[in-house]
Amino acid sequence: MLKNWRKDDVAARAKGRAFMARGVLGQRPKISRGLPAGSIVKCTDNTGARKLRVIQVMGYKGRLRRVPAASVGDMIVVSVRKGTPDMRKKIFQAVVVRQKKPYRRADGIWVQFEDNAAVMITPEGEMRGSEIRGPVAREAAERWPRIASASSIIV
Repeated sequence: MLKNWRKDDVAARAKGRAFMARGVLGQRPKISRGLPAGSIVKCTDNTGARKLRVIQVMGYKGRLRRVPAASVGDMIVVSVRKGTPDMRKKIFQAVVVRQKKPYRRADGIWVQFEDNAAVMITPEGEMRGSEIRGPVAREAAERWPRIASASSIIV
């Protein structure tokens, strides 16, 4: 009996980690996708990376020849284009926190930022850095609690 309990506990923890890695799901609003694969985004945390290139959007199910595109709150696969030598030319995961393309919220307000920015995270959903520079979109903060706790301004 005790053995089975431990196995269930381990399974529950693994499920919780997977849940955090995908972000808090639920009824996700439709947001205009403003970052196609190949886009260069600014890294807005203190990991040592400065510019990131979007390689793929996690969970994207597309159509033949359609380029995958990300929006605010999406987890993306990125490669570091500019930054410290130990970070460059490596592949990481990140979450989009700002986008230039305007998107509409449920209350009718249109939101647009002055740059495209992302925060690097681990595969488990934890932040790699310890601080976030600049504002973070409310959609990203609601979906990723770790990012919300580290951000200073949520718009």
